[in-house]
Amino acid sequence: MANPRIPYHFSNDGPVLKPHPEGSIMVHLVVNVEHWQFDAPMPRTIITPPHGKETVPDVPNFSWVDYGMRCGLPRIIEAIVDRGLTASTSFNAGVIEAYPQAAHAMHQAGWEFIGHGVHQKSLNHAGAEAEVVKTSLDMIEALTHVRPRGWLGPGLRESHTTPETLVQEGIEYVFDWVVDDVPNWMHTQNGPLLSLPYNLEINDSIIYAVEKHSSLEMLERTRHTLALFERESLKHPRVLAIGLHPHLIGVPHRFGSFERMLDLLMASSQVCFVQGQDLATWYAEQVPRPQG
Repeated sequence: MANPRIPYHFSNDGPVLKPHPEGSIMVHLVVNVEHWQFDAPMPRTIITPPHGKETVPDVPNFSWVDYGMRCGLPRIIEAIVDRGLTASTSFNAGVIEAYPQAAHAMHQAGWEFIGHGVHQKSLNHAGAEAEVVKTSLDMIEALTHVRPRGWLGPGLRESHTTPETLVQEGIEYVFDWVVDDVPNWMHTQNGPLLSLPYNLEINDSIIYAVEKHSSLEMLERTRHTLALFERESLKHPRVLAIGLHPHLIGVPHRFGSFERMLDLLMASSQVCFVQGQDLATWYAEQVPRPQG
């Protein structure tokens, strides 16, 4: 198979799915809240170092993300909470110690915590994979008193055996495999794992940090995606996951477009806002976990 984990088929040829009771377009706001270590190379940069030589500490690029944690994240929380909406946080467990106010604010808001490593390092480079996964889940559970059911890898990176590790550590669903607009069951040697949709196209990291588009680009992509999904979801439900980062969408010149995105989605009679656990339950009730 081209994909060793998820058998190939046209999306609409998969299991027949009934819409979510609250809407046929399930919007999942995923706020990626990360711990970039001051004494380590930065995972991504907005400004290149002089003469191309990486420096540690990297004050400007660390400050770029630190601003998001101080200013962008409270804006995002307020915009979502004041509208009565829900969200999930893809959460580096190191945030608990580095930014405790942020961790407690999202917990108080009732967001779902999705495992995202300890620090913002891909599993390929973060050390012993199973240890990193377990440690991050243990730390989140100690904070929230709920063990995460979901996982989104830092940078969506995996080793050849990450799905097996996730199942072994009790993870039920993963967001790394951005192959469909609806969930799919994945094959692992340790049993099935549910793949839930995520998004690389409506994702502020790609749009603003990688592709470097203008401030309104994410709003425009959301508008056009919603228009198509409103038509398609008359026959087949759709999941619209939106990836957000406080240091990107939370800056002043972009934030108004984020608020307009939320209002645009709320205005659609076909949209409901969900967390990862809602998507997993909705799908698994209709397409039970495969045997074996």
